[in-house]
Amino acid sequence: MPVPRPLRERCREFLGIEEEIRYIFPAQAYGGGAGFIFVITDEQISVISTGAISRTTPKSVWGGYPRGSRLGPVETSTTPAFHFAGADFEIDDEYIAVVNAADAEIFDRDSLPKDPLPDL
Repeated sequence: MPVPRPLRERCREFLGIEEEIRYIFPAQAYGGGAGFIFVITDEQISVISTGAISRTTPKSVWGGYPRGSRLGPVETSTTPAFHFAGADFEIDDEYIAVVNAADAEIFDRDSLPKDPLPDL
């Protein structure tokens, strides 16, 4: 399920960024607890904390990392989870593809589908 436009705009405003958001997805601390939103641009990966109650209201910037940082792999044997910046995060099934695409864009560009209309 795509992240709703109002949440994208809230995150853009909260971070004070003008550049395009390439990928965005919600996550939570492994085992429950605090919520997070990962916002990925061409330049960086920003991790926003939303606190324990809301998954849609930015509270603070948990961290900013270079775009060359790897998010995955996503472990899918139980609840989808990944390890990033020294912490473990859970995501909903529908965001596994987002994490994989964000990593593929940097680390395995040949695995991405080709543009079907490159002349447009």
